[in-house]
Amino acid sequence: MTNFAVQLLLFCGLISIAIAIARARNLLNVTLFSGLFSLLLASLFVALDAVDVALTEAAVGAGISTVLLLGAIALIEKREKSDAKHVDLPALLLCLALGAALSYGMLDMPPFGDATTPAHTYLAPDYIARTPAEIGIPNLVTAVLASYRGYDTLGETAVIFTAFVGVMFLLGGFLRRDERGKGQ
Repeated sequence: MTNFAVQLLLFCGLISIAIAIARARNLLNVTLFSGLFSLLLASLFVALDAVDVALTEAAVGAGISTVLLLGAIALIEKREKSDAKHVDLPALLLCLALGAALSYGMLDMPPFGDATTPAHTYLAPDYIARTPAEIGIPNLVTAVLASYRGYDTLGETAVIFTAFVGVMFLLGGFLRRDERGKGQ
């Protein structure tokens, strides 16, 4: 299968799962679909050669977020209480307007992978030429992530650590509450 076919298949899977999430009423199903959505999105990032973003999406989106949501579900009711006949028209119109504005904004973007874009014409050749002399790391991607994007990588690490601490606090409070109930 060609790379474009894989990307199209993953994108169609993302749309299908998004529809399933919107239609699901069981919070456990929504959480599991969300984790699957994150895994497919990470796979799409890999297909688009954005491995660093894919790793972050897999760790935060599919991993820590799913565990955090599962911990939250353990503390609340399992089913949504809502009127199935009610449609929030202002919210629907706002979503449609936002989607139309984003679609309009995408019309001005260059084609994906176009070699004549400013990033490929000016920025990439500069990084390729300067990185070995400035950084001294033979792998270009590692050099960019470790030095030029060091603060970004530090921020991603801080997000993952904060999510981990939040999950531990949530699960720790849940376990302490459960142990109190057993002692009575």
